[in-house]
Amino acid sequence: MTTAQSHQSLVETCIEACFNCLRDCENCADACLNSNMVQMMTQCIKLCQDCTDTCALCARFMSRNSALHAQMCEICAEACDRCASECGKHDNDHCKRCAASCRRCADSCRQVATAMA
Repeated sequence: MTTAQSHQSLVETCIEACFNCLRDCENCADACLNSNMVQMMTQCIKLCQDCTDTCALCARFMSRNSALHAQMCEICAEACDRCASECGKHDNDHCKRCAASCRRCADSCRQVATAMA
């Protein structure tokens, strides 16, 4: 596998991780908004929304091979880390699923960012 093919494979994996994370964050925020403890979940909801938006933008940057996609991956990894940390504090299945998805996405984004360094 050439370096270009290897990088393309990392990017494709990362785009998939971003979309999976986006979906899981949207589901988590929706579940939190519809819970009877919504006031206690405001930070979780906010971080899920940040992560969702960042994942979408990151996937778009990678899809069009933007010159800024490595930097966007670093930002996305940070957003995912913050969301995973918050969701990891909660015992709901949707929060656990979201935290795991955020960790996978952060790892994948860091691999892409590192490959571009």
